[in-house]
Amino acid sequence: MTNPIVRSAGILLGRVALGVIFLAHGLQKFQQNGWTGPQTGFDMMGVPAASFSAFVVTWLEILGGIALIIGLLTPIIAALLTLNMIGALFIAHVDNGIWVSDGGYELVLALGAGALILAVIGAGRFSVDAALGSKVSWLSADDSRSRELAGSTR
Repeated sequence: MTNPIVRSAGILLGRVALGVIFLAHGLQKFQQNGWTGPQTGFDMMGVPAASFSAFVVTWLEILGGIALIIGLLTPIIAALLTLNMIGALFIAHVDNGIWVSDGGYELVLALGAGALILAVIGAGRFSVDAALGSKVSWLSADDSRSRELAGSTR
């Protein structure tokens, strides 16, 4: 998309949608029988350091979901959420096939791919990152720089 406003509006909508889903999943873990629910579930799945992992994943999804919604530190948060989904894919879902209705990896693959895209392209103009871009250059939503990196010279 060559129109930077439309491009950033699309990124905003996708970023908010992913953020809401991650936030909801983190809150679901948190509300599931307190801390013992996720810890027990992670232990039953064979997650290494189940107690610690359940804590980190729950808070990554809660705080990371909020960060994506507002577009804060998007490349870092999105990269961490991508790694989270890779772990979920291989630890909990890969043996069940693709379909989420069978416990498969359909959802974690889609969430991981969406997070990976945000890690690469950033939060867009409508974000906290864009507001901070003048102070922290790697957070900048400069579309001309993005076109240069993509090989387009306009």
